[in-house]
Amino acid sequence: MRASRLLAIGAAALAVAATPAAAHAAPGQDKPGHYQFAVIGDVPYGAAQLALFPEWIQEINAADPAMTFHVGDIKNGSTRCDDAYYTTIKQDFDQFANPLIYTPGDNEWTDCHRTSNGTYNPLERLAYDRSVFFSAPGVTLGQKPMAVTSQADRGIPENVSVRQQNVSFATLHVVGSNDGLLPWTELGYTSPTPEQVAEEQSRMAANLAMVRSTFDSARQRNDRAVVLMLQADMFDPTYDATWGDDSAFKPLVQELIDQANSFDGEVYLFNGDSHVYNSDNPLAPGSPWLSFYGVQGSTTNLQRVTVDGSSNNKDWLKVTVNRPNAEQVLSWERVPYAKQA
Repeated sequence: MRASRLLAIGAAALAVAATPAAAHAAPGQDKPGHYQFAVIGDVPYGAAQLALFPEWIQEINAADPAMTFHVGDIKNGSTRCDDAYYTTIKQDFDQFANPLIYTPGDNEWTDCHRTSNGTYNPLERLAYDRSVFFSAPGVTLGQKPMAVTSQADRGIPENVSVRQQNVSFATLHVVGSNDGLLPWTELGYTSPTPEQVAEEQSRMAANLAMVRSTFDSARQRNDRAVVLMLQADMFDPTYDATWGDDSAFKPLVQELIDQANSFDGEVYLFNGDSHVYNSDNPLAPGSPWLSFYGVQGSTTNLQRVTVDGSSNNKDWLKVTVNRPNAEQVLSWERVPYAKQA
C-alpha cells in the first residue's frame, strides 16, 4: 500500500528443471472451455480477518474453483513483519484444496522498515517471504499443487505462468510504494538506496520478460486471452497520484499497451492495493493515465479489475472462463463471505 494512502486511510521466463511428482493439472481441465478461478487480495488485514481467514478459505474451497490467485498484501500496513506471521499465513494457504498462486504485495516486505512493522530491512523480509512461500519453485501452493513455469532462474520464483484451455495466466511481482522505491524513512534514508534501486530494476526487467514471453506463447498457440495478476494499482482512482508515487510503473504500462495491441485475443489485468472493487479500461484513448505516464499509444484491449480488500474484504471474486463464442472470455462476480469480520 502506498504511504500516501496509508495516511489517508490509516529475458523469457523458463520452466524450472524438474516438475515434482506431487504436482497435478489444475481441476477444471475436464470441463472444456468453462471453469472458474478465484481472486483475492489485501487479506487478511488485522486480527479479526486473520481469525476468519481459515473459514473464508473453506468457503472458497466449497465453490471448487480450479485455482485461486492471491494478488498480494497478506497483512495490513501497520502489522509487524515478524517471522511467525508469515508461517501462520503459509499454514492458512496450505488449506486451499486446489492450487493457490500468490504474488507478494508491498505490506509484506517494502513497508517493513516502518517502526510499527518492526523496523526490518525490506530486502531481508523479501528474502524471508520467498523462503516461506516459494521454497519449491515451479509448483503452486495448496493441497493439490500444480506445475507452473517459474522465473526461479532469475531469482524471482514468485513470477509464474500457466496455461489452461487456451487462456494464458501470469503473475507479476509489481508492488505499491512505487514498486518498492519509496525511501525507507524509518531506517533513516531520505532516498532509495543503491540496493533498493538495483532490486527494483532487476525485478521490473523480469516482469517485462514475463509479459513478453506470456504474450509470445499466447500468440503462437492462438490463445483466447491473456490474464495478468499483480498487487500494485497502477491506475488507482482513489487518490491523486504523483510521479513520485507511480513513476516506476511506466515501463510496464508501455509494455501492456504494446502487447495488448498486437494480440488478437482479450487481455485482463487483476490487481489489489487500492482495496475498492473497480472494473475499467485504464489505457483506452482519452484516459488521463496515458499522459500521466507519458506513454506512446493507447489500447482498448485491456480490461482491469481491482478486487476488494482491507475493510472491504467482505467477498471474493469468482471468475468464469466462458466457453468459446461467448461475448467475453471472462466474466466475474463478487461472492460475499458468509461470515464477516
